[in-house]
Amino acid sequence: MPTALAALALLVALAALAVAVSGRRAPQGRTRRAADPGDLPQDARALRQEVAALKAESGQALRHLAVVRYDAFTDTGGQLSWSLALLDDSGSGVVVTSIQGRAESRTYAKSVADWTSEAQLSPEEEDAISHARG
Repeated sequence: MPTALAALALLVALAALAVAVSGRRAPQGRTRRAADPGDLPQDARALRQEVAALKAESGQALRHLAVVRYDAFTDTGGQLSWSLALLDDSGSGVVVTSIQGRAESRTYAKSVADWTSEAQLSPEEEDAISHARG
């Protein structure tokens, strides 16, 4: 039961994170929708501007990902604890950690900017960020 509750809490936290990040990343006063081929610009300059806008937007996507699994306690096995880094091209995003013990589990989220965090990071969280950076 505690594991199921922890998994549910993690899913809710990740959903809230996705909503918060998408709201923060949305362009002001403009929402992107699926392009209808008839709506595409016909001249080369407008197409270049559209491609540049898409490149700028894709730089904010959370596409640098890494998971580090480990045993948080000496009396547990199976590497059930993990740290997950979700970062964009500038190193902004979040690192989520789930620590599994025998009787309980805990989940933490720490914001990351420029590949570092103001919160103190565990060695495993630092490894996850380092692996995500590539």
